[in-house]
Amino acid sequence: MINMVVVHSSDGGITKGKTGDFSPNKSFFHLQEEGTDEMKLINVQDLKAIYFVVNLAGDSTVNDKNDVERAGFGRKIKVQFRDGEVQFGFTQGYAPNRPGFFVSPCDPDSNNERIFVVTAATEKVQFI
Repeated sequence: MINMVVVHSSDGGITKGKTGDFSPNKSFFHLQEEGTDEMKLINVQDLKAIYFVVNLAGDSTVNDKNDVERAGFGRKIKVQFRDGEVQFGFTQGYAPNRPGFFVSPCDPDSNNERIFVVTAATEKVQFI
C-alpha cells in the first residue's frame, strides 16, 4: 500500500512524498519525494514524526479540534515534542520503551489520518 506522508525531521526539516514500505518495526523506509522520481532512504531515528495524510497540500489555516472524543481509537494522549509542539490524539500502542507509536488525531476531519511519533523526539507523553 502506498501512503502519502509528511516527514518531520528532528532538526526541523519537512519532506513530503510517498512511501510503500514504512513499518513501525523497521529502522528505515523509502520515501519518494513529492514532484520527483528520487527515492530516499529515511532513518526513523532522525525523525520527529511521520504524518500519514489525506493529501500532501494540506491547509495550514485549519486548526484541528482537540476536544473531540472518538470511540475505538484507544486512550486520549497528549504528546509534547522536544521542539515545543504539542499533539493531542488517541493511541492504542504507547509504551515508553518502544522506538515509536501511532497517534490518531482527535478531529475526524483532520488531514492527518494517523501520526507515527518517534519516542526519542518527545519531551513528555501523558494520558489525559
